[in-house]
Amino acid sequence: MTMPNFLVIGAGKGGTTALHRYLNQHPQIFMSEPKELSFFPFEERPPDFRGPNDDEDFARQRVTSLDDYRACFAGAAGYPARGESSPVYLYYPESAARIRRHIPEAKLIAVLRQPAAAAYSRFLMLRRNGVERLSFVEALAAEDRRVAEGWAHRWHYIRRGFYAKQLRPYFDLFPREQIRVYLYDEFVGNPVGFVQDIFRFLNVDDSFVPDMSVRHNESKVPRSRAVQTYLLEPRRAKELIKRFVPATLSRRVGDRLRRMNLSRPPLPDKLKRELTEVYREDILELQRMLGRDLSHWLD
Repeated sequence: MTMPNFLVIGAGKGGTTALHRYLNQHPQIFMSEPKELSFFPFEERPPDFRGPNDDEDFARQRVTSLDDYRACFAGAAGYPARGESSPVYLYYPESAARIRRHIPEAKLIAVLRQPAAAAYSRFLMLRRNGVERLSFVEALAAEDRRVAEGWAHRWHYIRRGFYAKQLRPYFDLFPREQIRVYLYDEFVGNPVGFVQDIFRFLNVDDSFVPDMSVRHNESKVPRSRAVQTYLLEPRRAKELIKRFVPATLSRRVGDRLRRMNLSRPPLPDKLKRELTEVYREDILELQRMLGRDLSHWLD
């Protein structure tokens, strides 16, 4: 059966949801549905997450058997590029060896965001979704306890930002030409050029330009909790609208309403500096690994 030949391995809050949707628009690329199969760290070992709503929220991502994983690519045989996007692959160290065992020729894509900013973005996402009740400072202080109690990786705000440590197993197991590491800043600054470079990496037509008008998975907090609840929860009125409104228009209207209702409180400079110091040595090691200047992450 067909298997993927490339993976977006992370990192979380680095634009992987948007990237998945843009890649999926390319006529030569097949992307899995759902987006996050999260197979490799949990192969034959379903996770036992114990944080608030963890069991419910991760139920749809529990592809733990190889047969079920292959089934997600049943319609992909005719596509030159076949992929999926699971940011947990970068975080869980056992993923690299399992990917190497099952699809050793796979191309691997990572998009890395300044780790303090990424941690804050993860926090805002959970606040937006109504599951995080603490302040950011309180949530950082609670992280060790949450990890010890078995809360899912989405609550690991600080731990998920040590990219050099997390990339090392991939650099050890895969040829460097199979790994492409990008910076989130590049994605934001030139999204069309960014995805077209990935198209070249995947050996598909790089002249294709996806529709980037819809924003995906923004990490902001709602101005109105009632409006946010309406937009997130399934409702009969929304289902009725979908019957008469084209899907593209419906998504654009919904996206506009979500953006109007969301705001992004800034991360205080002092807290960002303190958190960045936690990552300093890892950032410097990542700089050496990639041969790229990351001094702007330390400013």
